[in-house]
Amino acid sequence: MAINTPKQTSHLKREILVRLIRSFLSDNFEEKTRLIPFDMRPKGHEVPYRCCIYKERAILRDRTVAGLGFSIEDTQDSTLLSELAHKALDRKEPEENPLTVLTTACKGCVPSRIYVTDLCQGCVARPCVNTCKFGAISIQNGKSVIDPEKCKNCGMCVQVCPYQAITKIIVPCESACPVGAIAKGEDGHAKIDFDKCISCGKCVSACPFGAVHEKSQIIDVLKAIKSGKKVIAMLAPAIMGQLPCTPKQLREAIMKLGFADVYEVAQGADVTTKTEAAEFVERMEHGAEFMTTSCCAGYNELIAKHLPEIKPFVSTTKTPLYYTAEIVKKEHPDAITVFFSPCVAKRREALQNPNVDYVLNYEEVGAWFIALNIQVDSCGESSFKAEASAEARNYAQTGGVAKAVQSLLPEEIPAHPVIIDGLNKQSIRDLKKYAKNGVCDIGNLIEVMACQGGCLGGNATVNSYKAASKQLSNYVNESKHIKDLSEE
Repeated sequence: MAINTPKQTSHLKREILVRLIRSFLSDNFEEKTRLIPFDMRPKGHEVPYRCCIYKERAILRDRTVAGLGFSIEDTQDSTLLSELAHKALDRKEPEENPLTVLTTACKGCVPSRIYVTDLCQGCVARPCVNTCKFGAISIQNGKSVIDPEKCKNCGMCVQVCPYQAITKIIVPCESACPVGAIAKGEDGHAKIDFDKCISCGKCVSACPFGAVHEKSQIIDVLKAIKSGKKVIAMLAPAIMGQLPCTPKQLREAIMKLGFADVYEVAQGADVTTKTEAAEFVERMEHGAEFMTTSCCAGYNELIAKHLPEIKPFVSTTKTPLYYTAEIVKKEHPDAITVFFSPCVAKRREALQNPNVDYVLNYEEVGAWFIALNIQVDSCGESSFKAEASAEARNYAQTGGVAKAVQSLLPEEIPAHPVIIDGLNKQSIRDLKKYAKNGVCDIGNLIEVMACQGGCLGGNATVNSYKAASKQLSNYVNESKHIKDLSEE
């Protein structure tokens, strides 16, 4: 499964979001926002993580900046949080790039490299020296020494050392990124190259200091509700496995936040399934060797920035969010739409879709419930207006999309699914190979999910994968199949 952000960094993000929401709902948003770092670390408070209280406050201040929806890179250190809070109230639309790096929190990790530890015994067999193809290892004073100018970081010496004396030092965010979009800047801190970034969120999950941060849109949504606008929530299927309540209780809890209505994005997933199944049949009839799915926003960003050669093999069917937002805007043309998302990539998709106004992740939604003291498992129940199929609700799990498409295919045109369970360097190489050869030798329907485990493994999920999968599966098993719904 994807690495989850350590609990302490998640707790800090959640506490700041809770305080921001309560500050917004108070009679003095700007001043209470300014005081958040001081309220969280008052004078004389124990300093749990950093060298001093001032460093802790500086990091909390930057987390609050991101919580307000602003980029740390573009914000002056001298700007007061009260000024940024006021600026957030005046903001008309979210900033373009969804991620920001908190340089105050970034450790400035040592460069990634292969390193010989003191465990080296200088053994006679010299497996590390004999294995290295680049002549990067020599013996000096009875110990192995690596020449960094010759070393290619292949890791072969790590594998053959009988004493496990050679190790690979990694930078977590850099190691997690499948496309090399994050690296050290001139100041030694992590910097994101947004021309390369596919918004998969792996760096957010990987950093043990919580230095890579999503820019929240919570203030924008609160502002829209407070102004009396009709605001409608659209729930990605993965949310049904996140909180200790039934889906109907969750709908009622979200209504208590001030939303005018709540739609399941699984409703749009049913449109995706029907459209993609028809497209698969048409492509196979015209001699196509394979087709990949197109519902994952992270994968779509990968295609656009790094893998254009596979585009002819990618389904042209739109995502479940696209179709759901289209339905909502058709039924409520004046509504503000808010997508509840498990990942960063959907923020990028929303910026490209005029029918989606804002995106909140599950961490933000959870903080909102806490801020308003809403116990989701104590709420009443209310039904969604449109029923979605079991197959659509199962989109959140790896293999769910392919299974849904398969369920609507005729017997004479079978699908042989290939599952890409999480984008990484190897899976990207595989996709490049399929595109180059024009054939996938192990199947004809390739489901691609940027996150291991599917949307349930997204960086902004709040429940463990195993528990979330069980909870979602119960909901799926209680639902009607897409064929049965079509016959009604």
